[in-house]
Amino acid sequence: MRRREFIALAGGAVAGWPLAAHAQQTSRIRRVAALWPFTEEDAEGQILLTAFRQGLGELGWTDVRIENRWGGGNIERTRAHAAEFAELLPDVIFAYLNAQLAPLSRQTRTTPIVFVGASDPVGAGYVASLAHPGGNITGFTLYEPTLAGKWLGVLKEVTPGIARVALLINPDTAILRGTFYSKEFETAAVSLGIEPVMAKVFSPADIEAAIAALGQQPGSGLIVAPDTFSEINGDLIVSLAAQHRVPAVYAIRRFAIRGGLMSYGPNTPAAIRRATSYVDRILRGEKPADLPVQAPTKFELIVNIKAAKALGLAVPESLLLRADEVIE
Repeated sequence: MRRREFIALAGGAVAGWPLAAHAQQTSRIRRVAALWPFTEEDAEGQILLTAFRQGLGELGWTDVRIENRWGGGNIERTRAHAAEFAELLPDVIFAYLNAQLAPLSRQTRTTPIVFVGASDPVGAGYVASLAHPGGNITGFTLYEPTLAGKWLGVLKEVTPGIARVALLINPDTAILRGTFYSKEFETAAVSLGIEPVMAKVFSPADIEAAIAALGQQPGSGLIVAPDTFSEINGDLIVSLAAQHRVPAVYAIRRFAIRGGLMSYGPNTPAAIRRATSYVDRILRGEKPADLPVQAPTKFELIVNIKAAKALGLAVPESLLLRADEVIE
C-alpha cells in the first residue's frame, strides 16, 4: 500500500471503519462445495449439513459460501454434480462416502477434496498413504473391515440360536464392489458357527426379495453394510426386516433410531464436524497432501428395545450395559 493511501485510510476514523471492516470480511469469503448422497429433503442429509455448517462456523467461517448438491443415490446425477464442481473451482470440495468421492477424484486432481466415509482410500487409489496422502485428497474414514465381526457378534448375543446371516450389499455402490467386508464377515461367521450369505441387491425389489427369503428360513439374521444404496433405502430395509421378523444390525445409527433392532458404527454428525477442521486448515493455506487421513475415534452401539420386543427377543443385560443409547 502506498503511503498516501495509508494516510487516507487512517484518516477515515470512526466513520470509515465499519466499511473497511466489511470490505476485509468480504475479501476472505471462501467457497466450499459439498456433494451429498441424499435428496435435499432427506432428514439425515439436513442433519449432516447442519453439523457441517456449525463446524465451519465454530472455526470462524461464518461467511463461507457452501454450494450443496444432492445426488439422491443416483449415480448419473452424482457424476454430473462432480463435473459441475470441477468447473466451479471452489476453494475446497467436501465429499460424503465413496460414491461421491469416486467421480470427484476423476474430475479434478488440483482442487482440494476432503472426504468423510471413504473406506480403503489407499486401495481405491485416492491417496498414496494414510500418513502422507500426497495429492489433492484427504479426509476421514468411517468404517473398517473388522466391523463385520462386531456386527455378527452383537447379533449373536441377541439371538444366540442364529444359524445364518446375510450381508446386504449393492456391488455397484459398495466399496470394492462389496468385497470390503466379505473376508472378515465370512471368517467371523465360521468362528461363531453361523452360515455366511452374501445378499447382493441392486434395487428395492431385490431388497424385498432378499429379506423375504430370510424371513422364510428360521434362524436367519441380517447385516446392512454402509453405502449410498443402503442410506437411500434405509427406511425400506427397516420396514421389511420388521415385517418378515428378521433380526438385523445396521452400520448407520439412524436405522436403529427409526425402528431397526441395533446399530453399531461411528457417530456421523461428529465425524462431519471433525472433517470441518481439515476444510478450515486448507482454507487457511495448508495442503491436503500434508494432512493425514484419520480413522474414527469412537463407535456407538444403539439398541432399540421396542424393536427387540416386537421380534420376541430379550436383549441381554450385558449388551444393554455396553450400549451408548437404549431406545425404549
